[in-house]
Amino acid sequence: MDESIEGRRVIYKGRKVDLALQPVRLSDGSTADREVVVHRGAVAMVPMVDRDHVCLVKNFRYTVGRTLLEVPAGTLDPGESPDSTAPRELAEETGYRAGSIRRVAEWLVSPGVMTERMYLYLCEDLEPGPTDHQPDEKLETVVLPWAEAMRLVLNGEIDDAKTRLALLLCDRMRG
Repeated sequence: MDESIEGRRVIYKGRKVDLALQPVRLSDGSTADREVVVHRGAVAMVPMVDRDHVCLVKNFRYTVGRTLLEVPAGTLDPGESPDSTAPRELAEETGYRAGSIRRVAEWLVSPGVMTERMYLYLCEDLEPGPTDHQPDEKLETVVLPWAEAMRLVLNGEIDDAKTRLALLLCDRMRG
């Protein structure tokens, strides 16, 4: 999809992202190359343990050098749809299997520099099971009262954008 944009050329192929150069026409008529991070897309899940409790993960993020409290999330595998990625990632990261998984939103993560589209799922009717963390993941599940999760979002203690947006959107759905 993204590689087909006219003139875009991939200069680095990575495990999760590629780096491309995209020619753009500037206001003076000249052209310049801009970097584009090409990403397959990702899912984020809001796993409701019950009506008033949500499961989040403490996730060490080497990019910022600290542990963040986040909704579980993961990258689509090549050729995988968001609808099949969500239950796989939910089970891998939290151990939960959901009786009900519903897509509730999608958005572009950072369209100024990357192509990533994130798909948000509300997961309910959960059954516990084993996790299957990737070797580079340092995850710990945390079940919080919904009111506490919203307090953490609103006072800035949760500063991961996907988690803030996911919880705020689901809070709005709750009424």
